[in-house]
Amino acid sequence: MKKKIAIFASGSGSDMQSVVDATLSGQVNGEVVALVTNKHDIFAIERAKKHSIDFKTFSLSDYKNNEDRDLAIVEYLKPYNIDLIVLAGYLAIVTPILVDKYEGRIINIHPSLIPNHCGKGMYGIKVHKSVIESGDSVSGCTVHYVDHGADTGQIIKQVRVPVEEGDTPESLQARVLEQEHKLLPEVVAKLCEN
Repeated sequence: MKKKIAIFASGSGSDMQSVVDATLSGQVNGEVVALVTNKHDIFAIERAKKHSIDFKTFSLSDYKNNEDRDLAIVEYLKPYNIDLIVLAGYLAIVTPILVDKYEGRIINIHPSLIPNHCGKGMYGIKVHKSVIESGDSVSGCTVHYVDHGADTGQIIKQVRVPVEEGDTPESLQARVLEQEHKLLPEVVAKLCEN
């Protein structure tokens, strides 16, 4: 029986695409059945449409607070009987409402080697800027379980990416993203094994 996967994304959806491709190739014993976004007009939605994946945008401005938004997300996901939620570049606070409902079934990919360069406000290019400014010789990406903290959940797997001489935040980001596209489907495949 294929596992039912929901992806949460806020941008281009390239990490989402890596998971979708892995389900289509048979690497992952699962199917992406829903996309949750917090922004309209993002490319992840175009990717969802292309693959006939149901999607819905939950913009914070439509709700009183993060908790109300997450209650609405839980309601939206109910009919899908979701086995796994993958936060793939989802730039929104996930509240205990969602975490507790899907405890042990929500993972996130972060573009650094946790516990370095993570936590509140550390996302996107800011992470890579922080790595370069710190003088670290190695960065990478981490897939971890989501708990009540920011990037504090149990680490599932990490991949190291060397910081090269002359790296800019952008060049480092591009190389880390390449590894994200391999690591994320690999972890999702493991978690979808019966």
